[in-house]
Amino acid sequence: MTSKLDDIIKQLKEHRSAFDDELNNVQSPADVEGLRIKYLGRKGIITGYFSFLGQVPADDKPRLGKELNIVKGYLQSKIKERSDGQKKGKSSKDLFDATLPGIEPRLGRRHPLTLVLRDIKDIFKSLGFVVVTGPELETDYYNFEALNLPKNHPARDLQDTLYIGENLVMRTHTSPVQVRTMEKQKPPIRMISPGRVFRRDTIDASHYPTFHQVEGLCVDEGISFADLI
Repeated sequence: MTSKLDDIIKQLKEHRSAFDDELNNVQSPADVEGLRIKYLGRKGIITGYFSFLGQVPADDKPRLGKELNIVKGYLQSKIKERSDGQKKGKSSKDLFDATLPGIEPRLGRRHPLTLVLRDIKDIFKSLGFVVVTGPELETDYYNFEALNLPKNHPARDLQDTLYIGENLVMRTHTSPVQVRTMEKQKPPIRMISPGRVFRRDTIDASHYPTFHQVEGLCVDEGISFADLI
C-alpha cells in the first residue's frame, strides 16, 4: 500500500498546486466560495480523500491523515485570507456607490443679534431711513466733546470707558456716527446707526463689555414728537 500511498500524497500536492493557480485568478467573493466548494465542499476534491481514508491499512492511516489535514488546513487558511482581503476592499471601494445622493452638509445659522439687526434695518429702510456705520475706535472729540460731554462728565471716568490712548476710546455709543453724518450732509436727514459699543462693565447677568445699539436720527421740517412715536 506504501507505493499507492505515495501516489495519493503526490496527487494531494498536485491538487494543492492547482488550487493555488485557481486562487490567483479569482475576482469576486462568489469565485472564492466556488473554489471552496470545489475543494472542501461535501463532494469536494480534498473531502473525497477523507472518505478514502477508511480503506487505507492501519499502518498508513496516520501518514495519510496527517497529509490530508495539512492540505485541508492550507486550503482553508488561503480561502479565509482571500475572503478577508476582499471584505476589507469592499469597505473602502466596492461599497462606495457613486450613484447615491451626496450627504447634505449642515449649514450654519445666523446669530440672533444678526437676525434682529436685519429686521430693524428693514423696518427703518421701509420708512425712508438709510443705514450708516462708523468706526468702533473713536476719538475723544466724536465720542464726547461733539456730544456735549465735557471733561468732567461721569461718562469719561476710567471705570466706565475703555481708553486706548489719551484721545482714543472704544466708542461707548453709536452717537458719533450721527455727528459724522451731520458734518457731511445737510438736512433732511433720516438715518440709523446700528453697531457694537463698548463699556468697562463687569460681566454678570445684565452687563457685558460689548453690546449693540441702534440709534436713529431724523432732521427735517415739520418733524414732531408724534413722528417718533
